[in-house]
Amino acid sequence: MRHGSIPGARGRVRPLTLLGDPTLHAPCREVTAFGPELAALVEDLFATMYAARGVGLAANQVGEDLRVFVYDCPDDEDVRHLGHIVNPRLVEVDGVVVRGPEGCLSLPGLEAGTERYDHAVVEGFTAAGEPVTVHGTGFFARCLQHECDHLEGRLYVDRLTGRRRRKVLRRAARAPWGRRA
Repeated sequence: MRHGSIPGARGRVRPLTLLGDPTLHAPCREVTAFGPELAALVEDLFATMYAARGVGLAANQVGEDLRVFVYDCPDDEDVRHLGHIVNPRLVEVDGVVVRGPEGCLSLPGLEAGTERYDHAVVEGFTAAGEPVTVHGTGFFARCLQHECDHLEGRLYVDRLTGRRRRKVLRRAARAPWGRRA
């Protein structure tokens, strides 16, 4: 039996912002109002993430320049991590740097080997304004770093160099949704 509401059940699916949209390339604003509008945004983020079959989604990926992201992501032991963070701060990254496949809902269908630490700690708040600290390892650590990057106006492709970066940008330009960054 499930207790509580299902994240995203009351939300609406919003259009995703895609590579080239200026909202993705600018740092997001701090959330200052914790209330029903923020709770509705979190619900919309979950609904949109599930509709797009993602494991994380930042507010600027639906055109909102606010420091909020949601996640429903497994770690490397297949333990499910489900939640949201408002005004997140990446306070710790350490461990081994691993190059692994990384994709993004704002670059649909594309992925590239991207280097990330295998441990991350993020501090922030819930939509109700309660403090929260989230520890991630493995794939979940990658997700936390990826979503924090979004809120700083960075995409995983910005972490790529050389041939790997050129290849992803060429594929994005040829994609039906493609716009050059």
